[in-house]
Amino acid sequence: MGLIGTVLNAPGAVAALGDAAKGVAEVFVPSATKRMELSAQAQAAALEQFGDEFSNASTSGFDRLINGLNRLPRPLLAFGTIGLFVYAMIDPPDFALRMMGLNAVPEPLWWLLGAVVAFYFGARETHYFRNRPVSVTAGLNPTTAASDANPALDDWRFEQN
Repeated sequence: MGLIGTVLNAPGAVAALGDAAKGVAEVFVPSATKRMELSAQAQAAALEQFGDEFSNASTSGFDRLINGLNRLPRPLLAFGTIGLFVYAMIDPPDFALRMMGLNAVPEPLWWLLGAVVAFYFGARETHYFRNRPVSVTAGLNPTTAASDANPALDDWRFEQN
């Protein structure tokens, strides 16, 4: 538009015409930038409200007990599996008898146990995935990235000011 404004010798009219075209275009196609800004504001407000809910986390004895119990299943499963190998080496006939007892467990009960374990660990993984720290790199700033990558655009911006 800088060249058109220079040729027509009416830079203000060209800018007004461009703004009018932009306004008409936004009637038919919403502004993606405005939509992203509103989405970011809504997300920031939701995160702030969510943070306010947990700002006064109590650490009573009951809370510490429940947090401790929540940390037990993974180590118990790991050490229990290793314990089965030790038990098989110490007393093979008794271990074989116990494994025959496990073989008598009906298949739907195994499916239920698998679902419980999967949902427990899946919920933990989801919790940690949702609460991971988010880092923003400086390279994602659109103003600096566009400015550094396009010298012609820098010249145009300089001429406008």
